[in-house]
Parts: sequence; C-alpha cells; structure tokens
Amino acid sequence: MKIVSQIKAPIEAEMELFEKKFSQSMSTRVALLNRIMHYVVNRKGKQMRPMFVFLIAKMCNDGEVNERTYRGASVIELIHTATLVHDDVVDDSNRRRGFFSINALWKNKIAVLVGDYLLSKGLLLSIDNDDFDLLKIISVAVREMSEGELLQIEKARRLDITEEVYFDIIRQKTATLIAACCAMGAQSINAPEERVTQMRKFGELIGIAFQIKDDLFDYGDEVIGKPTGIDIKEQKMTLPLIYAINHASKEKRKWLINSVKNHNKDKVRVKEVIAYVKEVGGLEYAIQKMKAYQQQALSLLQDYPESPYKDSLELMVNYVIDRKK
Repeated sequence: MKIVSQIKAPIEAEMELFEKKFSQSMSTRVALLNRIMHYVVNRKGKQMRPMFVFLIAKMCNDGEVNERTYRGASVIELIHTATLVHDDVVDDSNRRRGFFSINALWKNKIAVLVGDYLLSKGLLLSIDNDDFDLLKIISVAVREMSEGELLQIEKARRLDITEEVYFDIIRQKTATLIAACCAMGAQSINAPEERVTQMRKFGELIGIAFQIKDDLFDYGDEVIGKPTGIDIKEQKMTLPLIYAINHASKEKRKWLINSVKNHNKDKVRVKEVIAYVKEVGGLEYAIQKMKAYQQQALSLLQDYPESPYKDSLELMVNYVIDRKK
C-alpha cells in the first residue's frame, strides 16, 4: 500500500474532497437503498480509477482541476460500481474485495436494481450538468465492456481463442475502463482533442498490461508461492496458455484443449497444464508482452513537462506490473 500512498500524494486533497462529494451524492429517500449505498461507499477499493482522472487532469492543466473533473471521477466510479454489482450477480459471486457482495446480503433482485440505480445516477450526473462529452466517454466504455464480456463467453465455449482475439477481449473488457478514466481526466479540463486521444491510448496500454499481470498470477507468484489454476478451472484463456496451445504439436494441443475443457476440476491435470505452459516459455512470452505495453505507455508521457502528477502516473504504470496481487 506504500506505493499507492505515494501515487496518491499529489492529489490527496482532491481525493478527500471527491470522497465527500461522492458520499453526499449517494443519499436517497429510500431507507433500504440508503443502507446499501452506505455499505457500497464504505467498502471501496484502492480507487485507482478516480486517481487516474485527477492525475491526468492535473498533468494536462498545470496542476489545476475543476468541478467537471470531480463529476467525471464520480461518473466513472458510479458506473464502474454498477458493473461490479451486476458482475457479482452474473458470476454468482458472494465476495467482493473481501466483503460480502450485495447479492449475497440482499439477493439478486435487489442487486440488479441497485446496479441499475447506480447506472442512472451516473447518467443523470452528466446530463444535469450538460457534460455530454464526458457522458459519451463513459457510454462508449460500457458498450465495449459488454461486448468484450460477450465475446469472451462466445469464444470460451469453443476455446478457439487466437492471440488477436485475446487482445480484443481484454482491450474491451479491462482496458477500456482505464482508457475512459484517462480520457475523462483530459476532457474534463477541455484539453485539445489530440491530448484526449493520447491519454485514452495511455490508459488502454496500462489496462492491457494490467490484465496480462493478472493472467500471470494464475501460474503462481511470490505471495501465494504456488500456482492457483483458477483461470484454468473457469476455462478462461490466458496469454501464457494461448501461447502454449499455439506452439504445441497437434497431439499436445489436443491434450491442452481437452484438459481445459473437460478436466479443469482435476487438480493433477491442472498442475500438468501449468507445468507444460511454463516449460514451453508461456510465462516469459507474457512477461515480455506486458513489458512492451508498459514501455509504450511510459513513452506517451515523455512530451509532458516534469511534475509530481507525471511522476505519479509513471509510478502507477510501474506499479501495475510490479504489484504482488
């Protein structure tokens, strides 16, 4: 958490004010909804997404933010939270960030309605303030996230994911929201269009590197000390596995696909798959790809003058691929 505090340092005041504004915007006249909103607000994660909005806005605007920046960060947080609440229903998940999920405590029907409520709050926050440019950024992200999820479901049935399709899926599923945060920060201070586009690209590159890092955790890391194989159990095609399938003999390829499709609950078989992926260099390949995206992201910051905000963004890029969980 020490690195997260360092990243946050130049926007500490903005983040505190943002949290106050965000909590106030959550109050409603429905007692049940108020209880749930209180639960949601008090179980926030690291808040990386609002941090991106403020850091980019300040880097692009000589350290200044405005009310639009706060609204942009709130819209991102509202809509991101809505998608998480709905995701937990879809995945039938009882935990979120170590706490019970909304659907675990209040059942699916209420969780779906809460997700809808958060979505409408986000839309209205933009509409009521004529922030149609900001609304467009987040609406495109939501559309792409839905498409990415559906593309993954479609492909997972046949396990015929090429590397190109894999990158399409993670670009839409994971990277598009971080891209929207970065575009939102630049757009909120009315930066020129090319700056907004550049910052969107910056966020996309970080998002892709972030997802590859997540893929690598499935093959073991310093903290866990042993492979988890969770992605294989859930038939998720990760970059190391795709690399292994693409570089396997016909026989081995058949064995890999059969293992993931029909033997994903067999612990011994999953261990064998993980061992094979490591043996053929799947992890090294994924690490090399992740570092290439990291370097591309860092190169987009080079033109900006030195500032604490730029330093924090560079730290953020490095944190994404150095994190331990």
